[in-house]
Amino acid sequence: MSAQTDGPYGPLIPMPELTPDALRAAVTRIAPSRIPALTQHLFEATTNAQQMQSLAPLRAFVHSWAVFVAIERHPQQAARLRELEAVVDAGEQDPVAAIAEIRAIREAAEAEAGL
Repeated sequence: MSAQTDGPYGPLIPMPELTPDALRAAVTRIAPSRIPALTQHLFEATTNAQQMQSLAPLRAFVHSWAVFVAIERHPQQAARLRELEAVVDAGEQDPVAAIAEIRAIREAAEAEAGL
């Protein structure tokens, strides 16, 4: 992964606690257009958790949105991820390097989130 900095001020927001409310508040600040998707995902996770009598769907929700926040709170990193995803989606060049960098960005976000 290439070195990505946030400038002199660091990330846009601190990494929130890994709770639905804290993640929703973080998404509201850094990517408000994604709130409907977060709300839908939380509704589905809650419903599935009740039906399955398992916390696994809620854990998956927290994991997914924690990684999203960990990436998006660093604007340059988020922009780079979108560039890499566009390379893969376009299918015009060998995606191996782009996929490896995407994986590295996501792994770093997981580590940053404590997952």
